[in-house]
Amino acid sequence: MFGNLKTEEIEEVLGSQLIGRIGCNAYNTTYVVPISYAYDGEYVYCHTYEGLKIIMMRANPNICFEVDTMDDMANWRSVITWGIFEELTNAEDQKKAIQILNSRKLSGTVSETLQLSPQWPFPPDSVDEVNGIMFRIKLYEKTGRFEKSEAHHFCGV
Repeated sequence: MFGNLKTEEIEEVLGSQLIGRIGCNAYNTTYVVPISYAYDGEYVYCHTYEGLKIIMMRANPNICFEVDTMDDMANWRSVITWGIFEELTNAEDQKKAIQILNSRKLSGTVSETLQLSPQWPFPPDSVDEVNGIMFRIKLYEKTGRFEKSEAHHFCGV
């Protein structure tokens, strides 16, 4: 069975995953890239380093953000959102982003890109100790689809 996700199901998918995909477009180029994130119900928060996605989002802050879950080929959920990129440059916004990112529930495997500091997941004493770029995406539209076999129950649903 195929269908549209309800609002609460869209929120559950966004809030339960660690990896999403940013789609951005600038300079006659479209770019889609995975990124670790945290979602607070309004914004998607991310930490990254200078590179093509930042250059493109600075040039055109209108982005698409996608998250999915897949139990198997017949049981999946996909959420697509649209939003506005906001680079966080003041200490108060950066501190809030660090707190939200550090409060994510993580699986047992952590990579270098999921860490905000060498001591992570313990927050640094100062936002000045976090290298890289903190940003958030203000979501303004969300949609979701699913496929589900008759006998299957999604995790958490």
